[in-house]
Amino acid sequence: MTYALNFSTLLAAAFAAACIPASAAQAQERNVRLGICIAEDHPLGQGSNKFAQIMEQLSGGKTKVKTYPACQLGSETQQIAAVRGGVQEMTVVSSAPVATIIKEFMLFDLPFLFQSDSEADTVLDGKLGQQLLDLATPKNMIGLCYWENGFRQLSNSKRPVATMDDISGLKVRVMQNPVYLESFKSMGANAIPMPMTELYTALETKAVDAQENPIANMHASKMYEVQKYVSLTNHAYAPYVVLVSKAFWDKLDKKERDDMYKACHQTRDYERSLIRNLSAGLLEDMRKRGMTVTNVSDAEIAKMRERTKPVVERFTAEIGAPIVTQAQQEIAAVRKNGK
Repeated sequence: MTYALNFSTLLAAAFAAACIPASAAQAQERNVRLGICIAEDHPLGQGSNKFAQIMEQLSGGKTKVKTYPACQLGSETQQIAAVRGGVQEMTVVSSAPVATIIKEFMLFDLPFLFQSDSEADTVLDGKLGQQLLDLATPKNMIGLCYWENGFRQLSNSKRPVATMDDISGLKVRVMQNPVYLESFKSMGANAIPMPMTELYTALETKAVDAQENPIANMHASKMYEVQKYVSLTNHAYAPYVVLVSKAFWDKLDKKERDDMYKACHQTRDYERSLIRNLSAGLLEDMRKRGMTVTNVSDAEIAKMRERTKPVVERFTAEIGAPIVTQAQQEIAAVRKNGK
């Protein structure tokens, strides 16, 4: 009787094991460090945590993603180097530092390229956006997708900026990227490249007067404590780029890779909606905290666009004219359709 019971139990266990999909049975546990350079309560931080939740669900708990916010793993440039070197699994960074090693990403830095969210979405989510992501592979990274960063605005501690002439003479911190540097120089600013990790102190000590960032970034970094004026210039739209170490990627099977792609795109939609819905409220909160908000007129934006045309022309040659032309054609199609 005992023998029969044990045999039946073993037979049932063997049958149950046979019914487990091979992919699930063979799946390894993965620990993923995902570094970002913004506070955890920023939509990017919330999106990173959402990505972790989705990956845990898709992997049946096998893949555990831990988010390291606020540059805990180093600056964006340092984290890109760590991902390329295989010592960090993932990072989500602004496109500007990516452009320092993949010049085609400077497309997103061109001043006044996009005028609406739908124009940006069309380029990012289409063939051209994927074409640029694919360029990360030879650099030992896998470009998964783009998350939302948003249109960039200008803040300063000196005066309201309502015209292009108001920018003249301001010491403006820009990202360590030649397009931003030349764009603000062309508008009369004293442009100073600086990592985000040094920005708050530089503003606090008056080493620089101004900076440019999306509203959500300004709020998360508490710029309202060290800046008095914010101007809605929409001078550039730079997305976040989700990058995975190729050394880590090469260890994954097809399902694990598919899961990461799926999680990246689901998170993109979540984070994109979140940041766009929050931005107006965050701007109003900055106003309540003492900042003066200036809406820059279309006429002045047109002057800024005209002044920065030589910058666009110069860097189009570096980016590649076919890429810039393709982006402009896709944008023109959106405007024609009135989206």
